Amino acid sequence: MKNKLIDLNNHLFAQLERLSEEDLTPDQIDNEVKRTEAIVSVSQQIVQNADLALKGAKLVAEHGAYVGKYLPMLEAKAE
Repeated sequence: MKNKLIDLNNHLFAQLERLSEEDLTPDQIDNEVKRTEAIVSVSQQIVQNADLALKGAKLVAEHGAYVGKYLPMLEAKAE
């Protein structure tokens, strides 16, 4: 996976810059607003997923890897 949370941050700032362009027509503004709403929606899911992964890592760090038998999604798999 090549995408990182910093990439999400860069995409959000790029979209903010597009919204800030002063020479946009009303139709272009409408299109950018729609694009922004979609980006924000997906971004929220990405952030929630990252937060869940962090909570899982904290759970393992605080209580040991044995919690994996109760929460198989947290178990690390050898590759």
